[in-house]
Amino acid sequence: MLTNSSFPPANPSPSVTSAYLLPSFRYIPSLPNSKTSIENFVKGFLQPAQLHNAHNVLPQELKETLTKDPSLQTQFLGVRDVDDILVLICGHGGRDHRCGVMGPLLRSEFEEKLQTKGIHVTTSSSSQDMNEKSVHSAQVGLISHIGGHKYAGNIIIYIPPSFKGNPLAGQGIWYGRVSPEHVEGIIQETILGGKVISSMFRGGIKQDGEIIRL
Repeated sequence: MLTNSSFPPANPSPSVTSAYLLPSFRYIPSLPNSKTSIENFVKGFLQPAQLHNAHNVLPQELKETLTKDPSLQTQFLGVRDVDDILVLICGHGGRDHRCGVMGPLLRSEFEEKLQTKGIHVTTSSSSQDMNEKSVHSAQVGLISHIGGHKYAGNIIIYIPPSFKGNPLAGQGIWYGRVSPEHVEGIIQETILGGKVISSMFRGGIKQDGEIIRL
């Protein structure tokens, strides 16, 4: 799935963008907005390493076109692991107003409550400005449509592999029907406690792509 976010790019130039790869927890700070660059990005990072057996009937040349070429990753400088907790909130209001209304409210609530729990909320795509007293950092952003406006507010929480001691480290958890009054509990139970709240759970994914089911 491809989605836009409100996170500022690492490079302010309009000819360059940035990208998060989830659930692999990698960040590409410099992605030129050109046809060749985007094609190399897709083939270097996004395409599968191996095709499903259903594709065995395809010519070998076409199979090679459809599979990943990791050597292309070297064209992109500064690629790093993601160590921030990422809170992604659907803020899409063009098709249905519910996420468009709820999204900004949840973003403000998460930013405030994370800070009160001792988690520094970064203001850019880098953790360099993290307060020395903060053990963990987080980024909170609005994203485009992810499906299910009737479940507004929709949020996806990605807890990085580096968040040692949390059973959900390296996983993404998707919650629905989240209201501002739920935020503090979600931070305490899921982000800090590593527990899935079953009443809000819409799905989840592990770093290797395995689907989480309750």
